[in-house]
Amino acid sequence: MKWNQIMLKFFMGIVKCQNGATAVEYGLILSLLVIAMMAALGNVAGSTTNMWNDVSNDITEASD
Repeated sequence: MKWNQIMLKFFMGIVKCQNGATAVEYGLILSLLVIAMMAALGNVAGSTTNMWNDVSNDITEASD
């Protein structure tokens, strides 16, 4: 077998191999879930901070 035929056979084997494809897909799904969780946590943190600021302001106004 010639060198170029060996390399062609090697690259065709890599292209046909799908063992790692599932791991990549799971990695992409996991990264999308992490991004969604971070966005949701940011929204919750913002609203919670606003709520406690309102409570603090109400207490300060009530004590004056």
